[in-house]
Amino acid sequence: MEINTFEQLKDECISKNKKIYEIAQENMAIGSDISVEQVRAFANRSLFAMKEAIEIGMNSRELSMSGMCGQDCYKLQKYYKTARPMFGSVFEKIIEYALATSEENIRMGKIVACPTAGSCGILPSTIVAVSEEYNYSESEQINAVITAGEIGRIISIKVALAGAVAGCQAECGTAAAMSAAAICQLRGGNISQVLNAMALAMKNILGLTCDPVAGLVEVPCVKRNPFMAVHSITAVEMALAGIESKIPPDEVIDAMEQTGALMSPTLKESSQAGLATTPSAMRVQKEIFG
Repeated sequence: MEINTFEQLKDECISKNKKIYEIAQENMAIGSDISVEQVRAFANRSLFAMKEAIEIGMNSRELSMSGMCGQDCYKLQKYYKTARPMFGSVFEKIIEYALATSEENIRMGKIVACPTAGSCGILPSTIVAVSEEYNYSESEQINAVITAGEIGRIISIKVALAGAVAGCQAECGTAAAMSAAAICQLRGGNISQVLNAMALAMKNILGLTCDPVAGLVEVPCVKRNPFMAVHSITAVEMALAGIESKIPPDEVIDAMEQTGALMSPTLKESSQAGLATTPSAMRVQKEIFG
């Protein structure tokens, strides 16, 4: 069955008594004329690349070519050597891993665009940190990656996942929704809870602009990744507690599409407004490009 909406996905999961990742990997296998095992192997390669980017990023202090970013993860690690994270060890790992991955991206290292390079730290940080903390197996982590991919795929049917099209709500917002769904499923959530987590994460980030300083995917992009990763976990905890989004997932995506269409082009990756045109940002742009 071709699945183009979250309502169709939910119906399919319920009728077949299967998880999102089971439906998704079967459909991907049929659509690509490969086996389910090959689909899972591909997801595992992405998972390995996510972990590799985190490891490299955690051990690097190299600045980006612009010099604006590259050492925030190091500063955070240094801080946590003497200070306890207020929200516990999972919180510490998530924000460190998100920064590590995002900084590896601006160094032109290898990352997984999930769904985009500018939002690459959100999903990996939550899957890896939560899996380490609760000892989830590699197979369970692969399930989470496939779940996230299916959420991103359905969103992308309606809205192009690019800041130039719908602002950062389409990039970091979608990544947060993917993360929320993946972690909710990893933590034992049912189909309704998983989709509510996704909807809550996306609904509460609608309107997020894309206004990169000097046109580079660095400020505010790098630090936005840990913020959105933690945001996604908030959605998970609420959904697992039985809190529901009053607006269904498909309607939330409709609202995101509409919001993106109404957003000024100056706030959609053009660097013509917002943070990108503040006095400080203009000074930075002049220093970098002359």
